[in-house]
Amino acid sequence: GVLRAALPGEWTVPGCVACALALLAADRTPLSRPLRRGLVRASAAVQCCAVLWSVPLVAGTVLGPMTQGARPWSGTPGDVRDAVFTDVPWPPYASTGPLVLAAVAAVVLVAGRNTARGAAARVVALVLGWAAVITVPVVLQLPYPAGLVGQGVVVVAVLGVAEWSGRGENRPSPLTLTALLLALVTSVDLAFLALASQSATIGVLVSLTVLFGAACRGRVAAPFAAPAALGHATALACAIGASAGWRPHDTALLVLVVPAVAALVASRTSGSRATVPVEVAGAAAGLLALALAVTDPPMLAVVLSLCGVLTAGTALRPERRAAGYAAAALFLLATWVRLTAWDVTTPEAYTLPVTGPALIVGALRRRRDTAVSSWTAYGAGLAVTLVPSLLAAWDDRHWLRPLLLGVAALAVTLAGARHRLQAPLVVGGSVLVLVTLHELAPYLVQVVGALPRWAPPALAGLVLLALGATYEQRLRDARRLREALGRLR
Repeated sequence: GVLRAALPGEWTVPGCVACALALLAADRTPLSRPLRRGLVRASAAVQCCAVLWSVPLVAGTVLGPMTQGARPWSGTPGDVRDAVFTDVPWPPYASTGPLVLAAVAAVVLVAGRNTARGAAARVVALVLGWAAVITVPVVLQLPYPAGLVGQGVVVVAVLGVAEWSGRGENRPSPLTLTALLLALVTSVDLAFLALASQSATIGVLVSLTVLFGAACRGRVAAPFAAPAALGHATALACAIGASAGWRPHDTALLVLVVPAVAALVASRTSGSRATVPVEVAGAAAGLLALALAVTDPPMLAVVLSLCGVLTAGTALRPERRAAGYAAAALFLLATWVRLTAWDVTTPEAYTLPVTGPALIVGALRRRRDTAVSSWTAYGAGLAVTLVPSLLAAWDDRHWLRPLLLGVAALAVTLAGARHRLQAPLVVGGSVLVLVTLHELAPYLVQVVGALPRWAPPALAGLVLLALGATYEQRLRDARRLREALGRLR
């Protein structure tokens, strides 16, 4: 109460922290142990309350720049506080927040030194020190460029702490993980903060990409720094496309550079802990490229083809052979999208010349190696014709295409059952069922319309009763069907 009445509002909490720090001196006095412990705990409680008091300032500093994403490149603000606290209210009496956080961080670091809780104390001190540093530019209302430089310095400093603490370690320690996490959070915060200016956005994203790319040299930091570098590179590609006035589907081609780099890096670091994170980041960039190109079918077909090429290149690595299935699917999708973009009404003229050689190559492959799955040998060759024909048949008002497609699907199904091949059986049977349902749908609608209104619910109830009464038998039949299908190749 004396402090609150004697000090200005901004200095009330720092005064309480100073008194709490003074209580710590009691630990070296000849007082009894319970009394000393009580005074230390009282000091810790006051410091915890002071840290909680600074949470609104830290949260606003971290989350405030995200509002720039709603209005990118709206103009350079006057100072950092205007850019950060545009839509977030400024906490009252928050100007001394960095001082409080720095003081508590120093106390935690000194108190935890040479104790069993030293590692936890270093982690807490690092978080508190980071919070104190990132709030300084906002509190001091530094100019906007100076605030960007300050945030960049924080990223470099935290990455340096991660490199220093992870030196000689096989696995990252809690301090290293915390430093890497803080570096990632600060870099994302800096990227959002730079959205106020076009030149700042491109400059910051270039710097962050280079910085995290350089941090990949550390064995411990690589699994975190490599995907961060690829993520910032993806954002940089989008920013360059927007600054050049490109349409989103044109920017997709520039974004595809990131998956290409990721595939190259993953092939060079195969077997390390950074391989999977790099591949995931590359796949995410590829999905973003597809999303950007989805509004333009011709460009979408090109992007799908390029993604198929990258995936096929990844499948050349022995431990990533399964990526070949994804490459085949991407090439098929690219073919179908291209046919749709050309408004092709007879897709068989384009797909049958591909299906024939594909099935021949698959048959030769299975003859040379009988262990090859039928999906690998025949799946893509069958799907490249049957699926576009099925889509065309659903919009075809004539009877010839559904008839020919149904006959072809029946032949494929019978061939799969005869030779015990799973892919022809499943693909042909699925197409045959869908074509049959499509052709019978008008008659089924007429039959249902002719029945009384209570008849369909009654029939559905009878079916459910029958299934319920023979549930165990149906379950055994489904299990036997699954086992029989699984024995096929």
